[in-house]
Amino acid sequence: MNSINETDAIFDIDEKTVTLNSGYEMPLNGLGTYSLKDEICVQSVSSALASGVRLIDTAHAYDNEEAIGKAIKASGVPRENLFITTKLYPDQFSDPEAAIEEALGKLDVDYIDLLLLHHPGVDDVKAYKAMESYVEMGKIRSIGLSNWYVEELETFLPQVSITPAVVQNEIHPYYQENEVIPFIQEKDIVVEGWYPFGGRGHIKELLDDEVINEIAENHKVTSAQIILRWNLQKGVVVIPGSSNPDHIKENTEIYHFELSKSEMERINALNRDEKHDCY
Repeated sequence: MNSINETDAIFDIDEKTVTLNSGYEMPLNGLGTYSLKDEICVQSVSSALASGVRLIDTAHAYDNEEAIGKAIKASGVPRENLFITTKLYPDQFSDPEAAIEEALGKLDVDYIDLLLLHHPGVDDVKAYKAMESYVEMGKIRSIGLSNWYVEELETFLPQVSITPAVVQNEIHPYYQENEVIPFIQEKDIVVEGWYPFGGRGHIKELLDDEVINEIAENHKVTSAQIILRWNLQKGVVVIPGSSNPDHIKENTEIYHFELSKSEMERINALNRDEKHDCY
């Protein structure tokens, strides 16, 4: 097991999966599909699956669940080897059962591995309780939240029966959530990070960061791989998005090197509490 820092108590990086509090295994890296549409989405997911990616992250708001379902069907990868995540948007919370059925239909699957509420909204507890009932029916395996922070979690968690398996938030070297991550992990909830490279308009700045570049040169890997590995060693599952087959493959190659404690500390020192999205 990786023994560099706090990840020992969270997951075994060498195994490339984490066991959720629901009992199911989740890959430590996947493909984020925000902004991928239609045939580009099909091609990107197909490329990811061919590169060994088994976690695919989507959402109702991305308008690409059907394309992802198409790519999955064409891939030949057995369903039981895949981990599919999607999300309900707040405008679906008033009729969550219909929203869940819609997601199952568009993805063309019998069950969803992980269903999240996309962010807090009116009727979010109602929607979550509907998700709990679908867990009982076996149509959803694990449930969780996206864009919930300490204050929101303290209010929300006492109102539900099933502890979220995953909380998915924006996390990157310039926005590290150093108080939020341990708060979540201490509750036996896995943290998953979106925008690992900083998000639209910020990717180049982050990938060109002098500290990250120097560490990348030391390990003979890319800055992107350093950022993803830094996340893993903080106990954060990563879902970088890309439509470039070479980048998709590169983003999976993060298990053959380790960051030292001093390297982790140097990247930790880059934190600006600089959030790049409104959620």
